[in-house]
Amino acid sequence: MRPDLWRQALSMLGLAIGFAAYHQAGKLGEPLSSHLIGLMFALLGVLAFWYAQGERWIQVLGGVLLLYGLLRATGWHGA
Repeated sequence: MRPDLWRQALSMLGLAIGFAAYHQAGKLGEPLSSHLIGLMFALLGVLAFWYAQGERWIQVLGGVLLLYGLLRATGWHGA
């Protein structure tokens, strides 16, 4: 089986963009920083669920990311 180098390159690019966006959002003041980071996690969860296409564990992971993102974006701190 030949590795799909294009997919691997896009994955690395996406990872770099994600870390850069997280870093930039972290520089903003509260509560905007928490809201944006929460929305990023929620978006990541939705995209993971959509990408899973029947792989149950990835769909569960996407649901957990979505839930965490929504809780963080709304200011829930759990304490």
